[in-house]
Amino acid sequence: MAVQFDLVLKGGTLVNHAGIGVGDIAIADGMISAIGDIAADASKEMIDARGLHILPGVIDTQVHFREPGGEHKEDLETGSRAAVLGGVTAVFEMPNTSPTTTSAHALADKVSRARHRMHCDFAFYVGGTRENIEELATLERLPGAAGIKVFIGSSTGDLLIDDKESLGGVLARISRRAAFHAEDEARLNARMDERVPGNASSHPIWRDEIAALQATEMLVGLARSLGRRVHVLHVSTAEEMAFLKSHKDVASVEVTPHHLTLCAPEAYERLGSLAQMNPPVRDDRHRQAIWAALNQGLVDVLGSDHAPHTLEEKAKPYPQSPSGMPGVQTLVPIMLDHVNAGRLTLERFVDLTAHGPQRIFGISKKGRMAVGYDGDLTIVDLGREVTIGNDWIASRCGWTPYDGKRVIGWPIGTIVRGRRAMWDGEVFGSGKGEPVRFFGLQDG
Repeated sequence: MAVQFDLVLKGGTLVNHAGIGVGDIAIADGMISAIGDIAADASKEMIDARGLHILPGVIDTQVHFREPGGEHKEDLETGSRAAVLGGVTAVFEMPNTSPTTTSAHALADKVSRARHRMHCDFAFYVGGTRENIEELATLERLPGAAGIKVFIGSSTGDLLIDDKESLGGVLARISRRAAFHAEDEARLNARMDERVPGNASSHPIWRDEIAALQATEMLVGLARSLGRRVHVLHVSTAEEMAFLKSHKDVASVEVTPHHLTLCAPEAYERLGSLAQMNPPVRDDRHRQAIWAALNQGLVDVLGSDHAPHTLEEKAKPYPQSPSGMPGVQTLVPIMLDHVNAGRLTLERFVDLTAHGPQRIFGISKKGRMAVGYDGDLTIVDLGREVTIGNDWIASRCGWTPYDGKRVIGWPIGTIVRGRRAMWDGEVFGSGKGEPVRFFGLQDG
C-alpha cells in the first residue's frame, strides 16, 4: 500500500464525539486525516496504542511561565517541557510577567520567544489596565493573543483594575470573552489584619469567600448590563457557584485541580506556604461544592493555574511568601486519579480540557479529535500507578505539592500537530510550538 499518512496510532481506545471505542487514528501534514480501521503500512510511522486511551490534546488555559522577568523560577521552554511531560498540547499563558504583557510590542516579544522554542502550542493573554483600555479592542485580536485578562483583586504582579467604572470600560471595548481573577480588592485591603504572621493557614481567612463573591457579582452584573461574555477564573467558593448557576449565559467557569484535590486545614498543616494560592485552597465545604458544580455541568474549563516560585521564595515567612504553585505537569495525572476514583468520567475530563476550551474561546482546529483538526493527542494509561515525585517535575521551580502522592492514570504520550513531543517520559527534540489560532482572527 502506498504511504498516505505520517503517523498512525493503532488499536487505542479513542475518546471523542463518537463516544469511547477502539480504533485507529491517522495524521498527515500535522492534521488528523482518518479515524477508523487503518492499515499499519499506510504510514511512515506506526505507534501501537493497544491498551491506551487516546484523548483530544489537553489544553491548559491558565499558566504562568514567568518569562520575561522571572526566568529563575520558570521560562517558556521549561514550562512547556513540563506541559508536554504532563500530556498538555497547548497552553494560554498569563500577562503578569516583567514587563507585563500589556502592549502589542510585549505580546509580539512573547510570541517571538515562544515560536519553535516551546514544546507545546501557545497563546498569550494581554493584561487589561487603566492605561491601555482604549487599545484593548486591537490588542485582543493580534496574532498569538488568547484575549484579555484582568485582575480585579491583586495577586502576583502589578496588574489591577478594581473599580467598576474601569472594568466597565474594558468590557465595553472588547468583543472576545475576557478572563478575570475575581477577588474584591477593597475587602482584601480591609482584612489584612486577618493574616497571622508565620501561619499560611490564615490565608483563606484573609482572602475569604465574601471577597470572591463580591468581585464575581460585580463582574457578572457589568457583563450582563453591557451584553458581554466573561470567563471567571479559578472559582473557589460554594457561594460563587450558587450565584453563577443563574448567569451561565454571560459567565463561563474555570476550576483548578488544586481546589478539587487539596483542602484546608490539612493542606496548610502538611505543606505550609507551598499550599498558598490566590484564591486560596479552602475547606471541604467549598471543595464539595466545586465538585458538585463540575458534575452538574456548571463548570466549563479545567485550568492548572500553574504559578511556580522557588522553594527559597516559598520558604519566606507568611505573608511575605508568594502565592502560587506549579500544576501544568500534574493536571492530567491528578485528574485521571479522580477519574479512576469515580469522581468524574473520562468523557467529562475531555470536555473540561479540550471541548470546553475550544467552545469558550473559539479555538480553531483544536479541542476535538476529528478529521480536519490539528493532530493534537494526549495518550494515557488509565491503569498505570505512579508515585509523583519532585524529581519528575520539569518546571525550573523543582517541586510539586503532590510530591509523594500515588495516582492511578498517567500520561504516556503527547502529540502536537502530528509530532511526538513526549513519549513515556522522554521529551523529543527541540520545541516546535506555534501560536494557537482562533476562529475569525488571524489565519484561523
